[in-house]
Amino acid sequence: MDITLTTPALLFPTVSLLMLAYTNRFLTLASIIRNLHARYENDDDEILLGQIANLRYRIHLIRNMQIAGVLSLLFCVVSMFALFAGWLMGGQWSFAIALILMIVSLGLSLRELQVSVGALDLLLTDLEQHEKMG
Repeated sequence: MDITLTTPALLFPTVSLLMLAYTNRFLTLASIIRNLHARYENDDDEILLGQIANLRYRIHLIRNMQIAGVLSLLFCVVSMFALFAGWLMGGQWSFAIALILMIVSLGLSLRELQVSVGALDLLLTDLEQHEKMG
């Protein structure tokens, strides 16, 4: 396969947009966690504990998504440097690693989306229970 200096540069916009999306997810979850913490101090509800556990797992997933995304970007830069220096094999391997890390990041993102549905399901279950009681 023929790889040029511009090939790894194709991932730059993708990684940048993904990192922005991951950061927004993280900030949203941090806000939700702070609110739940305040609510739990006033009312130690079991549903809140379930939500907090779910959010802790999601935060860890997002952290790992971000790490994989940053490493993907780093290996893109290494690949571009290697290609610039004329080290074709090093450039190809670095780009391959960058692509694998991007796949890992996207896989973790998919898992985080699945888990977030679980958090919403907890809320819906709680709402249904209150509806049956009322």
